[in-house]
Amino acid sequence: MTADDVAAQLAVRDLTFAYRRRGAEELFGGLTHTFTPGAVTAVTGPSGRGKSTLLYVLGLMLRPVRGEVHVAGRRADTLSDARRSAVRSERIGFVFQDAVLDPTRTVLEGVLEPTLYAGRPTPEGRGRALALLDRLGVEARADHRPGEISGGQAQRVAVARALVNDPAIVLADEPTGNLDHDNATIVLDALREAASTGRTVVVATHDPFVLARADEVLAL
Repeated sequence: MTADDVAAQLAVRDLTFAYRRRGAEELFGGLTHTFTPGAVTAVTGPSGRGKSTLLYVLGLMLRPVRGEVHVAGRRADTLSDARRSAVRSERIGFVFQDAVLDPTRTVLEGVLEPTLYAGRPTPEGRGRALALLDRLGVEARADHRPGEISGGQAQRVAVARALVNDPAIVLADEPTGNLDHDNATIVLDALREAASTGRTVVVATHDPFVLARADEVLAL
C-alpha cells in the first residue's frame, strides 16, 4: 500500500465479487481504486452493475471472491467476522437505502444504535446525536417512532445515525433515490459537509443531482 492509500482510508485492489448462486455474474472485473479523503465519490452505472454490492463489500459486510479491501492502510476483507464488525463500528458509517430504521425504537434511540455497537454510549454521544438531528432538521422528531415520520425525515435520521460515531468513512446507498429535491439537498449537503472534514464519503447513485454535485465519479 502506498502512503496515499493510507491517507484515503479506503482502497480496493483487483476486486471481483459474485453471489453464490448458479450462473451468477462476476462483478467489478478486477476493480482497483483508491477513494479520496475529503471528497464525495459517486459510484454510478447501469442497474445490475453492482453499485450497492460494492458498498457492502467496502463496508465489510460481504467478502470479495478475489482481490483486496484496505481500510486505513490495512487489509480488512480477510479479517475474522468479529474483527470486521469492530472495524465497521470504529471506522465506517453506513446510510442504507430506504433508511432501515428500527420501528421499535425512537428516532433518537435509532441514531444512538451505533454507539452501543461500538461500546461507547455516553452523554456526549447523546448530545452529538441531538446536534446531528438538529443539523438535519429533525430534532423535533427525536421522540417519535419511524412510523410517525415521513420518508424524507427518515432518510435524514439515517444520515445522523451514520455520522454519530464520527466515522472516517461514510458509505451511502442511493440516499436520495426516493426523496424530493428539498430532502435530497439536505441529505447531500450533510454528506458533503462530512467530506469537508476529511472523511472519505462514497455514494452509490443513479441520481443526476448527486452526480452533478459529487467531487469524483467512479463508473462501474
